[in-house]
Amino acid sequence: MQQPSNLDIKSILAAKNLDHHRKCWEQQLEGVRAEQVQQELTRPPGRYSPQRLAALLSPAAEPFLETMAQQARRLTMQRFGRTIQLYAPLYISSYCVNRCRYCGYNCTTDIARTRLTIDQALADADVIASEGFRNILLVSGEDVQFVTISYLCELAQKLQGKFASISIEIYPLNRDEYSRAFTAGIDGVTLYQETYDRDAYAAYHLAGPKRDYDYRLSSPDRFAGAGMRRIGLGVLLGLADWRLETLALAEHAAYLMKVYWRSQIDFSFPRIRPATNVQDQWPHLVSDRNLLQMMLGLRLCFADTGIVLSTREHPEFRDHLVDICVTRISAGSKTNPGGYASNIDAAKQFEIADHRTPAEVANMIRAHGYEAVWKDWDPAFSPLFSLER
Repeated sequence: MQQPSNLDIKSILAAKNLDHHRKCWEQQLEGVRAEQVQQELTRPPGRYSPQRLAALLSPAAEPFLETMAQQARRLTMQRFGRTIQLYAPLYISSYCVNRCRYCGYNCTTDIARTRLTIDQALADADVIASEGFRNILLVSGEDVQFVTISYLCELAQKLQGKFASISIEIYPLNRDEYSRAFTAGIDGVTLYQETYDRDAYAAYHLAGPKRDYDYRLSSPDRFAGAGMRRIGLGVLLGLADWRLETLALAEHAAYLMKVYWRSQIDFSFPRIRPATNVQDQWPHLVSDRNLLQMMLGLRLCFADTGIVLSTREHPEFRDHLVDICVTRISAGSKTNPGGYASNIDAAKQFEIADHRTPAEVANMIRAHGYEAVWKDWDPAFSPLFSLER
C-alpha cells in the first residue's frame, strides 16, 4: 500500500492560499484574457495544472463553453466509452450530532428521525436490487452511537450477495475502522469537505465533531490508505465561491492521485437543495451554466476521473450532461431512511429534483445512445484487489 508523501494536503492548500487568504486567486481569475483560454484549448486535453484550470474556470472562458464541451465529450468517450453507471443511495440513519446550517439533519432541528435496523436496511436494499442496481451507497448522519463500524461491517457482509460494489457516505472514521470496512466488503468512500475555505467552514459548522476542518480534510488519506477502490470528493456548492472551491478540490484530487494511484477518484457536484428548517438564501449559489463550466474545467484537466451527478439536479440538466461528461448518476433516490420499503415516518435530508424511476432514467440513457451500466465491477476482476482483502 502506498504511503503518504511528506507534503500533505493541508500543507499544499495552505501554501497555495486555497484554504484562506484567497484574494490572490480572485485577482488571477479576473485577469485571465480570452487569448489565454484559447491557448489552453489548443493543448491536449486531460492535463492538469492550477494555472490551466484557473484559465478554464475564469469569466473569460465563458464564451468558450461550447468548445470546452466538445473537447470534454470526446475525452470522456475515449476514456469511458458510451456507458453511464447507475447507483442508488440507501439512507440508514437520520440522527446526527452536528449543527450544520445547510443540512436537514441538523441536530437542533425538530424532525422525525429514525435509524434502520440491519433487517430494515436489507429490506430497503432488496427494493434497490430489484430495480436493477448492483452499486449501492450507504448514507448516514453522524450517528456514532448507532451507525458503528460493527453495524456497517455486518450490513456490508449481508449485502455482498446482492451488490457488486458497496460504498459509504458517512462521518469520518479512523484508519483502522476504514480497514475493517474494506475487509467487510466496502470498496468506496465518498466524503465532501463541504468547503475548503476555513473561515466559511467555521461559519457553517457551528458545533459537533464535523467542526474539525483538519480531521475531515485528512479523511481521504485514511480511507485511500486503507485500500478503498473508489474515492469520492466534492464540495457543497453554494457555501463559497465555486471557482475557488474548484481549484482547491482539484489540488486535493491531484495530491490523492499521486499518492494513492491505485484508487479511482470521482468528483461529485452537490448543489444546496431545500431542506427542513434550512434557509433559502445563500451567498454563492451556482447556476446551471456555472456548474457546467466547473465540470468541463475538471474534465479537461482530469481525463480519468469519474463525474457524478445525483438526483439533486433537475431532469433536463442531467439529460444534457449525459451527452457531455457525466459518467455516473443516481436514480430513484430516497433521502430518508426506510424510504424504499419501510414507509417509516422520517424526514428527508433534502428534496431531490429528479423524481424519475430507475427504469425511466435507464431508458433516457439508452435514448441518448449510451449503455446504462448497473454493474461495472466485481472483486474477481482484480487479483490485486482480491489479495488485498
